[in-house]
Amino acid sequence: MTDTGESAPVQLARNFNELLQELRVALSGVQILFAFLLAVAFTDHYQEASTYIRTIHLVTVSLVAISFGLLMAPAVWHRVLFRRGRRHHILAIANRFTLCGIGFLAASMTGTVLLIAEVAIGGIGAKIMAACAGVMFTVLWFAVPPLISRNEA
Repeated sequence: MTDTGESAPVQLARNFNELLQELRVALSGVQILFAFLLAVAFTDHYQEASTYIRTIHLVTVSLVAISFGLLMAPAVWHRVLFRRGRRHHILAIANRFTLCGIGFLAASMTGTVLLIAEVAIGGIGAKIMAACAGVMFTVLWFAVPPLISRNEA
């Protein structure tokens, strides 16, 4: 029995199901962001955009694609390997991929803020807005959880 009173296989199944639920939430946001960024490339305004704006856009699309790949991988692995008794191993790797995917999502969200801010206001203001977004994602998603964990101890 584990500290939650569950058998190890039951806890493993619950943990995997919780991970898949978390991925569903993250992937919905990634898909919407990806669709938005893809649509931008087909606007008339985009055709007239500077190389700088187009580069920000391409880098941001690439970051979203990487995030999508990393976040989608655990669900695919589960489907391919679920009958092979590899759930514990998949869960350990999936956790790392999920955290990396969320990191790339934070970077792509920051890039999206930079892209929109550059079009809207440009200059140093756009860069400050993007930096603030990047700091916010980093703090909320990666710095706060250890603080919460430390406060529980």
